Amino acid sequence: MAEELFICPEGLSGRVDKILAQVFPDKSRSLIQKAIEGKKVRRQEGALVVAKTKIYAGEALVIDLSRDDIVPLVARDIPLTILYEDEEIVVINKVSGMVVHPGDGTKDDTLVHALLHYYPNGLCPVGAPERPGIVHRLDKETSGVMVIAKSERAYYSLVDQFSQRKTDKEYFALVFGELSAEKGRVDKPIGRHPKNRTRMAVVEHGKSALTEWETIRTYQGSFSFLRVKIHTGRTHQIRVHLSFLGHPLAGDLTYGAKNHPDFNRVMLHAHCLKLTHPVSAEQLTFRAELPLDFETCLQLL
Repeated sequence: MAEELFICPEGLSGRVDKILAQVFPDKSRSLIQKAIEGKKVRRQEGALVVAKTKIYAGEALVIDLSRDDIVPLVARDIPLTILYEDEEIVVINKVSGMVVHPGDGTKDDTLVHALLHYYPNGLCPVGAPERPGIVHRLDKETSGVMVIAKSERAYYSLVDQFSQRKTDKEYFALVFGELSAEKGRVDKPIGRHPKNRTRMAVVEHGKSALTEWETIRTYQGSFSFLRVKIHTGRTHQIRVHLSFLGHPLAGDLTYGAKNHPDFNRVMLHAHCLKLTHPVSAEQLTFRAELPLDFETCLQLL
């Protein structure tokens, strides 16, 4: 992100470093600290702030939380499964284990590096330099449908659709245990875990998050195979909400799953994505069937 105006959300007040960490959960605490120390966070009238500066709801800051250590992107010959493509967008079926774009701890062999091999003339010219064309993300271990913008107009259209909740996102998930009803919803805010900043959690002043689930099949009460629909796109949303219910995703050791020899990944798959084409306005639906490793795990239960 480049320099932008930040308004402290209603209901929040406190140290500026803690407020920024809560509002921007995808930014590490070290990045926020470096931005403050590097004079990239200031009041709207120009006065600089320090980490312990207190701010209040409605107060405006000018911030720049972009990274200074971006490594130039180099194309990598990594196979991709392309579900759909035209001049504006490309839709892929991401494999489990692939990181979407470079970031903390991952500098190479991401989806972005693979896309640059497929499109040597470049991807969308707007957006963050380390993630050209990326308008949404899937976690590293989550497989399934993703759309990438190839043009500037597609980028802004898709960003708007995702931010304004105009897309439909449906997942398949395998969780521990049997849920108490055939279907339900979790409407709980999500933010940084108060004690473990690498995790997310249901927290009082987090961002609103809504998840709906429906049981497709149960396995002797030990596991449940779910269809999950999210109406927001918070970091680790499905993982956090299902863990909150007491039914963590199989393979998700970060959010409470038991170690199990049959699961070497988080058992979550982005099955279906519905959106409006950025140019034609046609309603499009893209599906990715369960990958072989997921199917194999279900057969073993």
